[in-house]
Amino acid sequence: MPTGIALRDVREQLFDAAERVLLAHGPSALTSRAVTDEAGVAKGVLHRHFADFDAFLAEFVLDRIHRMDPKAAALREATGTGRVVDNLAQALIGLFGSVAVAIVALVTFRDGLRARLRDTWPAGVPVLTDAADIIAGYLRAERSGGRLKPDADVDTIAFMLIGAGHLLFADRTGTPPEPSVVWIKVAAVVGPWLA
Repeated sequence: MPTGIALRDVREQLFDAAERVLLAHGPSALTSRAVTDEAGVAKGVLHRHFADFDAFLAEFVLDRIHRMDPKAAALREATGTGRVVDNLAQALIGLFGSVAVAIVALVTFRDGLRARLRDTWPAGVPVLTDAADIIAGYLRAERSGGRLKPDADVDTIAFMLIGAGHLLFADRTGTPPEPSVVWIKVAAVVGPWLA
């Protein structure tokens, strides 16, 4: 990139490039060179905006987690409407059909990134623990509304749903599961707790 040309939203440009590389080639291909090549910028651009590559990746992961906010809002708005199993199955398909599965692999793959994320995320894998919190909040609201049994342990149910969803979607190179398969798993986990 010639000098003197201003880059608009360079952080977002780099984050989008990182997502494309991650989804196309996996975490082992995600290097600063791959990101800057994909973004069409000089390698120095990344290092001007971030202390090092793990700092870049940590901010990338946190940015992608914040993109789950609209999905969380949609699930909260579904409280009391439709069927609980349908709402949860759609939420899992939306979550795991996104970049989330690739981010889990990235966090698992890079020790330096995990260490950097511990500064702001003390436990668990960021995408998965945030998703579990979102689902537990929804389940809590449904329990309060009488659509789940009063003794339903919503935190455990949420973790079970996240674990099942991750196992269904974990092979990023394979065909994603059919929605009916996701629905069956959600029904098996949540069904006994429906009021």
